[in-house]
Amino acid sequence: MKCRSCLLLSLLWAAPLLAGETYLASGLVLRADREHLSLEVSCQAIPGYMDAMVMTFPVHNAGALDGLKPGMMIDFKLDVRKDAAYAEQIRVHAYENTAQEPMAARQLEILDAATAPSSRTGPVLLVGQAVPDFTLTDQRRKSVPVSVFKGKVVAITFIYTRCPLPNFCFRMSNNFGVLHQRFADRMDKDLVLLSITFDPEHDQPETLADYARTWAKDHKGWHFLTGPAVDVKNICLEFGVNSWQDEGFLTHSLHTVIVDRQGRIAANLEGNEYTAKQLGDMVEAVMNRP
Repeated sequence: MKCRSCLLLSLLWAAPLLAGETYLASGLVLRADREHLSLEVSCQAIPGYMDAMVMTFPVHNAGALDGLKPGMMIDFKLDVRKDAAYAEQIRVHAYENTAQEPMAARQLEILDAATAPSSRTGPVLLVGQAVPDFTLTDQRRKSVPVSVFKGKVVAITFIYTRCPLPNFCFRMSNNFGVLHQRFADRMDKDLVLLSITFDPEHDQPETLADYARTWAKDHKGWHFLTGPAVDVKNICLEFGVNSWQDEGFLTHSLHTVIVDRQGRIAANLEGNEYTAKQLGDMVEAVMNRP
């Protein structure tokens, strides 16, 4: 019976491969392996073909992987053949704000100009670079130096508690709430979450403690951080996060950073178009690296 089940599963998987179909696909890059000519992607569902899942696709040549880094959203064509399903015509998916509020459209225009390389005051840390040590204060008023987490994977996102847009800080925090549940048995052992406010004058530890209760009852391994305004601003800029006052609100960019066990940046996800599942797949891939 077990062999029959395995054969049935093999036939079901092979059925679409015999069709010679081409599908439009998109997903989050987990790994681009030039040596083995393969691309690991947390794919969005392809109607009529497959559910959302992590897949590794072969590519025809190393040039197809040029410029691809973990954490990038991509669009590509999936050429399904008898022997394999190849990723072709891969292109980086340009970040677009998914918020529908009129104010958000105005913010995006300002954001495009403000986040241009010429507008930055210092270099942004790149994938593979070590994260400099910094110390902030969490919602329990405990001093938290990031260096103490070496040996663990650290996910960092940036929020402010008064953000009115559901597709911005709310989504970033909700993503982390999903991570906290998905990896509950690995929190503080293999994974740490850091939510850093870029509105430190308002978001004091007590405010962050109230905010934290929205997302989890048990905050094991999850720190909501604040600190001196100058320190917070410098930390944000190192990761590519910009924010400024605009008509009573803070306009800001969106970044979620994954730091590996050696303290190096494994991925810097820009925007809000990836799903919580895709973010979790990215985190899991980094945690499971040898």
